[in-house]
Amino acid sequence: MATTSIKLSALKTACKSCSLHDLCLPLGLDIGDIDRLDNIVKRSRPLHKGEYLFNSGEAFTSIFAVRSGSIKTFTESEQGDEQITGLYLPGELIGLDAIHDAKHPCSAIALETTSLCELPFDTLEDLSSEIPELHHQLFRIMSKEIAGDQSLLMLMAQKSADERLAAFLVNLSSRLKARNFSETEFNLTMSRKDIGNYLGLTIETISRTFSRFQSEGLLSTQRKYVNIHKLNELKELAGISDHCTTTDCPSKTA
Repeated sequence: MATTSIKLSALKTACKSCSLHDLCLPLGLDIGDIDRLDNIVKRSRPLHKGEYLFNSGEAFTSIFAVRSGSIKTFTESEQGDEQITGLYLPGELIGLDAIHDAKHPCSAIALETTSLCELPFDTLEDLSSEIPELHHQLFRIMSKEIAGDQSLLMLMAQKSADERLAAFLVNLSSRLKARNFSETEFNLTMSRKDIGNYLGLTIETISRTFSRFQSEGLLSTQRKYVNIHKLNELKELAGISDHCTTTDCPSKTA
C-alpha cells in the first residue's frame, strides 16, 4: 500500500486530536525537530469497517496513531474464541505491546472507517535518541499503558456487572471529552456483544444492565446512540472520582 509523508502544516492540524500531539507539539520542540518528526510520519488510505490493521503474530514494524474512527484489538484461542483486549479512539497509539517481542500479540480491526498515522518504530527510536523530550514522552505513554492494564485487571476482578458497565461508559465519556467530543452523547462503535466480551459479561447481562440504567434515568439509548443524563451518578456507581484521568480510572481500554 503506497504511503506519503504528511506535510508539516497537515501534521500540526492532525496533532490537535491525536497522539502525535502528545509526541511533539506540547513538548516545546523547535521547528527543526518538528520537521524531523514530520519526515518519518506516513499516512495510507483509511481502513474500512472490518479491515485489519495487523494480525496476531505479524512482525512488528510500526506504531500507529488513530486520527479518526476506532479500532478494536483482540486475541483468539486455539478453539477460535475471541477475547477483546482494547478499544482505540482518535489520539491513541496502537502497537506498543508488540515492542518487547517484535511481533503483535493480538489482531487489530477497524470498527468503522478509520484513518491512521504510521510511525516506523526503528526510525522513531533513532529520532527519540537524538531528541530527549521525544524519548521521555515515549516512556510516559508506555507507562500509561501499564497503568491502564492494571486498572482493567482490578475492574474485572472486583466490580459487579453494574459497576463494570458504568466504569466502561464513564471512561469512554472521559476519553471523548479529552478529544473535544461530547462527554454525554456519543455512538458506541463496539457492539453490546463486544462490550460484554471485553468486560467479561454475557450479552444478556449487558442488555439487562443497559435497560436498568435507562429505567433509573441514568441514560437513554437508541441502537448504538447513548445519551448519559446523570454522569455524576454513573461515576459514583463506577467508583470513579472527578480527578481520575483516562489512564488511571477503571476500564481504561487499550
